Amino acid sequence: MDILIVEDDAVHRSFLRDVIAATLPGSSLHEAADGEEGESLARRLGARNVVVDLQMPRRTGVDMARAVWRERPDTAIMFWSNYADEAYVRGVSRIVPPGAAYGYVLKSASEERLSLAVRSIFVEGQCVIDREIRTVQQKAASHFEGLSDVEYEILIDLALGMTDRLIAERRGLSLRSVQNRLQQIYDKLGIYQQDLPADAVNFRTRAVSLALLRRLINRAGLEEADADMRRWLEQRERRAASAG
Repeated sequence: MDILIVEDDAVHRSFLRDVIAATLPGSSLHEAADGEEGESLARRLGARNVVVDLQMPRRTGVDMARAVWRERPDTAIMFWSNYADEAYVRGVSRIVPPGAAYGYVLKSASEERLSLAVRSIFVEGQCVIDREIRTVQQKAASHFEGLSDVEYEILIDLALGMTDRLIAERRGLSLRSVQNRLQQIYDKLGIYQQDLPADAVNFRTRAVSLALLRRLINRAGLEEADADMRRWLEQRERRAASAG
């Protein structure tokens, strides 16, 4: 079995190599030190089994996994990370192809737990999600506690500085629908319960700051979202120019 390990920390990479070699003896192990190198190596090897860190220089684990799954949706991928932030959990959940075997295992997991996850994902084709990650997923899916996918997208657009009208156009919603959902976002983030003078607080800015503090959004996700927004604006400009 060929297994590709993509991890920028040399110590963590060595640890992964040792655990996988002991768990699946006889496997051919390949290594990459960042997401860009990992994506290139995965393409060259036609990798079907990948362990990838989420936060890496040059290319994040989510970006790399998206590219790999786009070409080979049957690839089994185990995300190995320090982070259980909702931003990372949502980022992974959005890109998993239907039926794909994948895992989300925290680096704090025991060697035994890691070994079990490796065997379950790469040999048995199962999905393995750490309990802490499951809790975040369940909270995100909760109607009362978590933001819906549409609300989450609007929150990201808010963080990028987009106006209500532009958000409505981009998401295919009415202006009233966007504004109603903004109220729901403010409510779920607890802005109305903070007992702050309404004339002393900008709700949009407060929503973004609370989302950052609660790790609903992060720098990596915003960088990716900013690139997506710029592409969308460029396409919008081209459509307007051709129509004119």
